[in-house]
Amino acid sequence: MPRGRALLLAVLAAAIPASPAWAETLECLISPYLVTAVSFPTEGVLETVTVDRGDLVKQGQVLATLESSAEKATVALAAARARVESGLKSSQVRFDFGVRKFERTDEMYKKNLVPLKDLDEAETQKLLAEVGLLEARENRGIAELDLERARAFLAQRTLRSPIAGVVTERVLSPGEFVKGTAIAKLAQLDPLRVEVIAPVMMLGRITPGMQADVMPEAPVGGSYRARVTVVDRVVDAASGTFAVRLELANPQYRLPAGLKCKVRFPSR
Repeated sequence: MPRGRALLLAVLAAAIPASPAWAETLECLISPYLVTAVSFPTEGVLETVTVDRGDLVKQGQVLATLESSAEKATVALAAARARVESGLKSSQVRFDFGVRKFERTDEMYKKNLVPLKDLDEAETQKLLAEVGLLEARENRGIAELDLERARAFLAQRTLRSPIAGVVTERVLSPGEFVKGTAIAKLAQLDPLRVEVIAPVMMLGRITPGMQADVMPEAPVGGSYRARVTVVDRVVDAASGTFAVRLELANPQYRLPAGLKCKVRFPSR
């Protein structure tokens, strides 16, 4: 080969970026980030179930409700009590009157127009009116707390989704009695978890934060970048392996959970 041509090939080879060296490909499993069975914190008769298997749900979305006529009536009563102004207003009027009376009596006492007994009586009435006003304010505060508690009990009759994800199973239907029973099961699919069992020879080469390529099985296929979140610090002596978990972003739920996959880590 002519010397000039050999030199040109060497320059071109140096200009092409080298492909990263990869460790051996490992088997993996794509799982939901979170699976939860949702239930009411209280018992009662199931009134509505608004979702079914396969439905997508948003965080905070209503999933089901219990019959709650008694709780709604309690809220209405507590709200009415919290709106009552008569006790507070009458106590305020008595207090204002007691202040004015005491001030007038004090002026008259200084001019020797009334005895000390009248001044003491006016001051006592003012103090009692002040205590009455404080009591009315405290009662108003207690009524507002009762309303807040009644609303909290009513809110427990509505079941909302704690996550955004998909309904994997609906367990109960309207009309059934609920007592700590799961109403539905939900799975969070964004992000996904990728579970890997790695040989002990790779211990120390896989670290949290490392990027890796995840390749789902057919017919999904493709290659997706994931990030290592957990590397077990305990090795299974019997198999000579340790567990690794990766987090895989899954916007629009492009990938289903439950797929087998392969993952490859960059060597170091």
